[in-house]
Amino acid sequence: MLRKPSTKRLALMISLTFFLLLPTIASGWHQGIGGEQNNAGETIDDVAKNGCLCHNANADNSVQIILDDVPFAWEAGQTYEMKLQIIGGPAAASPWTAGFSMRVSAGTLSGENLQNWEEDPQTLTHTESSANKADRMWTLSWEAPEEMTGAVDFWITGNSVNGNSLNGPEDLWNQLIFALQEDSGGSAALGTRTLFAGDGNVSPPEPTETGVDLKHMGAEFRAHVLGLLGFGAVIAVIIFAGLMLRYSFSSSYKGRSNQLRLRYKIRRRGDQ
Repeated sequence: MLRKPSTKRLALMISLTFFLLLPTIASGWHQGIGGEQNNAGETIDDVAKNGCLCHNANADNSVQIILDDVPFAWEAGQTYEMKLQIIGGPAAASPWTAGFSMRVSAGTLSGENLQNWEEDPQTLTHTESSANKADRMWTLSWEAPEEMTGAVDFWITGNSVNGNSLNGPEDLWNQLIFALQEDSGGSAALGTRTLFAGDGNVSPPEPTETGVDLKHMGAEFRAHVLGLLGFGAVIAVIIFAGLMLRYSFSSSYKGRSNQLRLRYKIRRRGDQ
């Protein structure tokens, strides 16, 4: 006769299952990632440099990593604001659909609703609130290092996931790696540029709202309405003037018209 497992044994089995699954769940965490991580018993030295191997072994060029407003060269003491966006990847099953891990060899990284991984100012990653963005875009700042530092290396790993908080083949990632030279011959005066990694097949997410609420249009909407009212007033004046000419003045000259007809008849009789 089979014995039913006791309550304690059942609770122990559930606890063990939870702790076995915990590393997998944590590896798909939407609260940011960086630095050294464990992946199936192997160590990832740095997620920004080595990639998000917990989701897939290789980078996928269908995911576009785009960094906008990148200077051609950096100047000491300057702070550069850039925009990072991830495009492509699987359809989202939850609000948390993308994230990134970034590292620089020199300088300081920062950003609103972003965080330095383990308080390392040369790293940057998303937060739970900033990962909940339909456009998968973040604004970050990089403060350049002191003079004579030389070229600064940038590593960015971007992850595009389905949002189920689990690792799977549907989750994709890609990397953008480049070096930024120190300004020595006026290259900084050239302005900024856009760098990207991927196959170039860019299909941005559809906006959640395609219209503009009238109450948010402000002065532009009021000016538009006033313009329409003015145009309508001009049309009304033209119509009114036409009616006045057609009916008012015609009735005023009705008697004179009859006199002209009478004179015409008299002249015709005289001719006869």
